[in-house]
Amino acid sequence: MADLKNRADLIWRVPPTFDSLDAERLHRKQRLAAGFRLFSKMGFEEGVAGHITARDPELADHFWVNPFAMPFAHIKVSDLLLVNHNGDVVEGRYPVNAAAFAIHSQVHQARPDAVGAAHSHSIYGKSLSALGEHLEPITQDVCAFYEDHSLFDDYTGVVLDVEEGKRIAHALGDSKAVILRNHGLLTVGQTVDSAIWWFITMERSCQAQLLAKAAGRVVHIDPEQARLTYQQVGSELAGWFQFQPLYDRIVAEQPDLLD
Repeated sequence: MADLKNRADLIWRVPPTFDSLDAERLHRKQRLAAGFRLFSKMGFEEGVAGHITARDPELADHFWVNPFAMPFAHIKVSDLLLVNHNGDVVEGRYPVNAAAFAIHSQVHQARPDAVGAAHSHSIYGKSLSALGEHLEPITQDVCAFYEDHSLFDDYTGVVLDVEEGKRIAHALGDSKAVILRNHGLLTVGQTVDSAIWWFITMERSCQAQLLAKAAGRVVHIDPEQARLTYQQVGSELAGWFQFQPLYDRIVAEQPDLLD
């Protein structure tokens, strides 16, 4: 078989570069709106709970987020809110979810590398969180989180105080994800794309773990192989890349999200 990497006519997808801040801002907002449509399609909504954010490329202490109480399935680029470090809506027509600000403002502040962050009360994520357990290395896909996720082992009600957001950010640490006990999942990424993908694959990994352990004794991938697999599926580039077909699919199905 010919070496495909030497084929000059093949189109390889790579992360984009931008000629202006406006172009980069639009790109992040488009990915953000697509993320909400995907979350809706995958059943990650629970009433008004759940939020995904994208750090603004120019105003580093501002982020874009979904309007409070707007269905994920309806969100368009033009609906997104720009929120500052005080929780003020500086661009947009709707109020912001207080929990979204309390959590995401502190996560973005603690993690300057995090362009995107995603949190929702998805069924398998919150089910696993109720056990107060970490993800176990039982599948290839879950190895993306091997030694790269944490557990916030506490619950104090709906997060409305930035001090609680700080505790969550501290529990997240340098990891790509944290399981919030009795609550759900939170993921971050150096792109909006990867943050969304990490949430999607983490939710499915929670599902796999719950199903496998309910069926019988699970077999763990040994640590050496789990670390090798992490290098293959757990990098930021891998997370960005895995999101691309999902983005293409949802835009083709629901092009109004770009409005």
